[in-house]
Amino acid sequence: MPKNIAVENQTPEKNYILAKLGRTETDRLIKHLEPVNLKLGDVIYGPNQHISHAYFPTTSIISLQYIMDTGACAEAAEVGNEGMLGLPILLGGSVTPNTAIVQTAGHAYRLDQHILKAEFNSAGIMQRLLLRYTQAVMTQMFQTAACNRHHTIEQQLCRWLLLTVDRIPSGELLMTQELVANMLGVRRESITEAAKGLQDAGCIRYRRGHISVLDRPKLERCVCECYSVVKEEFIRLMSSVN
Repeated sequence: MPKNIAVENQTPEKNYILAKLGRTETDRLIKHLEPVNLKLGDVIYGPNQHISHAYFPTTSIISLQYIMDTGACAEAAEVGNEGMLGLPILLGGSVTPNTAIVQTAGHAYRLDQHILKAEFNSAGIMQRLLLRYTQAVMTQMFQTAACNRHHTIEQQLCRWLLLTVDRIPSGELLMTQELVANMLGVRRESITEAAKGLQDAGCIRYRRGHISVLDRPKLERCVCECYSVVKEEFIRLMSSVN
């Protein structure tokens, strides 16, 4: 489970949504935002568990996954420093059939669901931001489903890598091929083959548990249109909120 922390240089402004709030909203929320440390593999909530807190990542990335009865799983969306985990709180469900698991260790701010609801219902900028963000997450989910159905595993891997490195300060991921395979819902051998192809092309370097992006422009030339659709839709929706 996430642990409360006091982290030097950890500020709410490192999360896009919190950074877009006005002074009044920030002053109202700041005393309720709890800094937490999220470790790789932490399960924030599981299927049909009550969601008591929302999370605003700053340096962590949280994966929304669906796990089948067989144990197979696939990622539907990621939440990083651009967004918030906990949308079911605002949509009236408070539970969801998916699992939220930490994909990249780092920090986040946690906010009690009652405080979030009160701020959302005040019909200020937080409400406008989160309504737009909900649409952006829906776009990410729809595009991921289409990508997984129609594009090659190498293209899917490129999309996943680019969307992930967009959310972290460095171009290096601490991630095994097995975990990537679980995210994409494919066989590990398929990821091994795709990663080797990208490494041979000079796009990435892979060593046990580490994936480094070496040539981002080349990686972008290998990716399908799904990456730009997700990224451009987020920019369109979120940049004009005031």
